[in-house]
Amino acid sequence: LRIIVPTVTEERRRDLVKQAKVEAENTKVGIRGSRRSANDEAKQLEKDGIPEDDVKKLQEDIQKLTDEYIEKVDKLFEAKEKDIMTI
Repeated sequence: LRIIVPTVTEERRRDLVKQAKVEAENTKVGIRGSRRSANDEAKQLEKDGIPEDDVKKLQEDIQKLTDEYIEKVDKLFEAKEKDIMTI
C-alpha cells in the first residue's frame, strides 16, 4: 500500500500555525475558567467561616498555578510553531 503525501507549502504551514494558535488560546481560556471556578469556591469558603487570610493565600496559590500553566501553554505553542515553520 502506498500513500503519496504532498509537500507542505508555506501557506499551509501558516494555516497550521493559525490552527495551533487557536487551540492554544482555547486552552488558556479553559485554564482561566478553572481559575474563576476555584476563586468562586474560595469565596464560598470565606462565607462558610474560613479566615480571610487563608482565602487570600488560596487565591494567590490559584493565581500562581494559573500563571504557570498558561506559561506552559505559551511555551508549547512557540515550540510547535517553530516545528511547523521549519522546512
